[in-house]
Amino acid sequence: MRFSLFFSFVIVVGIYSYNFSEAREPVCSKFAYEEQLLEKMIRTEIKVETMVNEIKKTENNVISTLGDIKQTVTDMFADMKGNITDEMLKRSDEIKRREESFKKLFEETRTNLTSDMEAKREELTQLQGKLERPPIAFHAHHVTNLVLDTSDEIVIFTKSVINEGTGYDTSTGIFTAPVGGLYQFDVHICALNGNYAFIGLLLEGKIIALDSSYAESYYTCSTFGAIVRVRSGEKVWVKSTSSASNRQLGQDSVRMNTFSGVLVNN
Repeated sequence: MRFSLFFSFVIVVGIYSYNFSEAREPVCSKFAYEEQLLEKMIRTEIKVETMVNEIKKTENNVISTLGDIKQTVTDMFADMKGNITDEMLKRSDEIKRREESFKKLFEETRTNLTSDMEAKREELTQLQGKLERPPIAFHAHHVTNLVLDTSDEIVIFTKSVINEGTGYDTSTGIFTAPVGGLYQFDVHICALNGNYAFIGLLLEGKIIALDSSYAESYYTCSTFGAIVRVRSGEKVWVKSTSSASNRQLGQDSVRMNTFSGVLVNN
């Protein structure tokens, strides 16, 4: 469209130039006039065609140059996009690797902390249980049946001075451990004047300490005992280990038979 307008403008200018020059030239004849007019029109058409060709050539060069610039810019952006994409992918992979490493480290730390917390909680629970447990201790005296004429007879101390934890039974003479732990037991026995006393300390029917006394004089007594680990619910008692007519305990205002025990450590 632009070239058509331009071409029309050129023709009008040519015709105007021709008419102007024709007005100044002398008129010789009608034939000469027409011949000159035709020649000028031909020259003008040639010039216009040459100008049009030059304009088209220029336009093609401009279009080609613009195409080259566009392609260059496109290639440049494509390269930039490729480089940016590669860099972003590298960064993304690095972030993923760091994230996985962090997750692994966090999980290991959480597992270790959980394990440590469970161990500490168990220790605190055990410590709390120990603190909440009442002290275990008993001390009993006064034997009702002093005659030891029956073998394996349990010596029953019927009066309790202290019985923390209520482990000792004054009716049976048997101590039942309320809790497991390390216990110390002591037995104090006095034999009647002119008699013997053979006594044993037993844990669950097994002898853990023995003693024998003979009261040649009036005030003959002896003490024995043991430190032993006892499980919760196990039983400890004192018994006669030898029976005869001259086996008898003695007690009065100056002599006392006793049986005691205490939890040392659990």
